[in-house]
Amino acid sequence: MKKNYIDFDEYPQTAEIHNRCVNMLCSLFNAPLKEEEEGTGTGTIGSSEAIMLAGLAMKWKWQQRRKSKDLSTDKPNLICGSNVQVCWHKMCRYFDIECREASVSPDCLVLTAERAKALIDENTIGVCAILGSTFNGQFENVKEIHDMVVELNNKNDWEIPIHVDAASGGFIAPFIHPELEWDFRLPMVKSINVSGHKFGLVYAGIGWVLFREKQDLPDELVFHVNYLGGDQASFTLNFSRGASGIVGQYYQFLRLGHSGYTQVMENGMKTAQYLRGIIKDIGMFDIVDTADMPLVAFSLKNTKYCTVFDLQDHLRGRGWIVPAYSCSKGAESLNIMRVVVKQNFTTDLADLLVRDLIAALHHFEQFPAHDSSTMKDKESAFTEANAKHKSEAATKKLWRDAVALLQRKNNHRTDDIKTHGVC
Repeated sequence: MKKNYIDFDEYPQTAEIHNRCVNMLCSLFNAPLKEEEEGTGTGTIGSSEAIMLAGLAMKWKWQQRRKSKDLSTDKPNLICGSNVQVCWHKMCRYFDIECREASVSPDCLVLTAERAKALIDENTIGVCAILGSTFNGQFENVKEIHDMVVELNNKNDWEIPIHVDAASGGFIAPFIHPELEWDFRLPMVKSINVSGHKFGLVYAGIGWVLFREKQDLPDELVFHVNYLGGDQASFTLNFSRGASGIVGQYYQFLRLGHSGYTQVMENGMKTAQYLRGIIKDIGMFDIVDTADMPLVAFSLKNTKYCTVFDLQDHLRGRGWIVPAYSCSKGAESLNIMRVVVKQNFTTDLADLLVRDLIAALHHFEQFPAHDSSTMKDKESAFTEANAKHKSEAATKKLWRDAVALLQRKNNHRTDDIKTHGVC
């Protein structure tokens, strides 16, 4: 933590560790590197800085192409779905890029090739595809978007690239879905960002931006300084920072390796599947995730007694932080909750969460959150004694329901399924 990562001359081994991480990630994402060729990329403070740098690279490459043809560079735009994380809006605003968002829909919460195609023109600096949407964890069909962009490029003599925001999915897809084509195997995927502090299993403050080939990063964005001793190349928005995140990432790469990451991600997927099944069996929720990631997203079928926001507040009283939110433009009417299953989220915790979720539902069934006629009728009918009696009855019913529901599931301690990793 006390080492200044940017001072490569004073801490050369930290720089070597950084470069090894970049090479490992470029290899993991199938960059077309020749033997002994170094990967192109840099460590960042989370995916937010990584996206800023990738956006700058796309804008500069677009400007270079336009200037070489003596065309205007006044109105750059970027194509994305309305489900992008807020850092994309920041990047576009800070660097004077028009953000063209394609609306989603309640039955499809992500960007599609068809939705993106309608927004692309000659001023498009790139298309952003998301591998692991913030809202429901869904992987956008990068291959389909890529093929559409290639078709438009060939038809119009454009060179529009694709950036993949793999902040969450970048450390999942290579281990769970190795056959999925989303990375540098696709020629027009020129850059990828990934968060080490999400499923990269490192503490907060480390992200990465990788480029398919060296020429995909404009030389003008790389600065060389020598006042720290020796020539140093710098491609960052931030300068001084502690080296702990980079060292932590390298440790995890060496400690776990490909097989270790695979085991951890498979454990997470199994736990998510277990939790998803119980929540579905409650009968009060619709599952809205697509099981692409260790994540469970769900919406209430009936909001007569409460909303997901009421459930969020009630669960907080039991120590759970379960985000509830409205979906993005085009699906604003859909309100969902999301549980991210990280490596320390066990099936024991899943059982506890479901019991507290059932308790919350029973609470709002007895004491609705809305100021509705139902609530007023209950208030007028309840005497203090009846309220106490019904509360006790509801508690007993809650316990019976929860126990019965959980007992219907396979006991994860005796089902002979082996688990691995930190769990």
